Amino acid sequence: MLPSIAHAQTAPAPPNWTQHTQLGLDALQRRYLERTGLYTSTGWWNSANAITVLDDFMQVTGSRQYLPVLAHTFAQAQIVVPKTEQIGDLKEMTGAPGFLNTYYDDEGWWALAWIGAYDVSGEARYLGMAQSIFKDMAGGWDQTCGGGIWWSKDRTYKNAIANELFLTVATHLAVRAAPGADRAQYHDWAAKEWAWFRASGMLNQQGLVNDGLTIDAATGTCTNNQKTTWTYNQGVLIGALAEWSRISADPKPFLNQAHSVALAAVTRLTDAAGVLHDSCEPNCGGDGSQFKGIFVRNLAALQAIAPDPRWQQFVDTNAGSIWTKDQGPGTEFGVVWSGPLIAVDASAQSSALDTLVAEIAVHPK
Repeated sequence: MLPSIAHAQTAPAPPNWTQHTQLGLDALQRRYLERTGLYTSTGWWNSANAITVLDDFMQVTGSRQYLPVLAHTFAQAQIVVPKTEQIGDLKEMTGAPGFLNTYYDDEGWWALAWIGAYDVSGEARYLGMAQSIFKDMAGGWDQTCGGGIWWSKDRTYKNAIANELFLTVATHLAVRAAPGADRAQYHDWAAKEWAWFRASGMLNQQGLVNDGLTIDAATGTCTNNQKTTWTYNQGVLIGALAEWSRISADPKPFLNQAHSVALAAVTRLTDAAGVLHDSCEPNCGGDGSQFKGIFVRNLAALQAIAPDPRWQQFVDTNAGSIWTKDQGPGTEFGVVWSGPLIAVDASAQSSALDTLVAEIAVHPK
């Protein structure tokens, strides 16, 4: 006998991740400062990543609601705020003409933000800005350590993140540039950077990327410095290799390497429940709070090109943990995704949102 309607069992509705993410984006945008086009409570490069979250949300949902924000930041964040005016919400906040500064990795984040803006808007000015930024980054290449770009224009440290960003910007531009000389130059840079990076020693025996290189002052020899395997260093490399596979005659080697790094990261950088962590938690400061979302964003990019149920499950686990264990009033998120809520700011918020956006992306309708 069939149960009556009153006693019928119905499965709970699945979470509406688009609505969840929208609430989190509303909280992020409450920290957006019209004067600068940047985000209060966080730094210059973090704001680039916050803009990238808006890019990605629009890309996966079809929304175009944040196009005015992109245009506003494109204009305002190039305007220098005088030191005398850097008080209150403007404390230590200023723009930079051309999105160029002392740090090549900062430049790379802004290049990716504008590539994302180009993808959702089709406006050539955004792609042109990314190309201009990349040209400045290429000026950081020299033969110290046999190649690679420096972390900063002070030229004291060659590290993973600057070179991974150089690689990923090159691959993204190669995919989008017109066939011919433009595409060839980006492809050549990507090939040159990957050949150097792969031989640099920064990829360790565990399959993870360490922070950078130690340069012996006497011999000039460069070796892996064995410093922290930050989550974002794994993620940016995964994303670069995934993007390059889109235009490679033989994508398999790039995808195999990306999957290898992803497996090492989700195996070694997670807790028993499968939730991602950086070793700095819970006191990650203004930089480390950004890292994990970058990893998940890039894992979702790999999933889009070369699907693997393990990556989908990983995103499910982390998005669910953020929503149920790391959420506070006003749909704000903290730095520790397994909870409790701690260290809420625009950096932690946009990092968590990377994961919620990824959750939408890995379950396409």
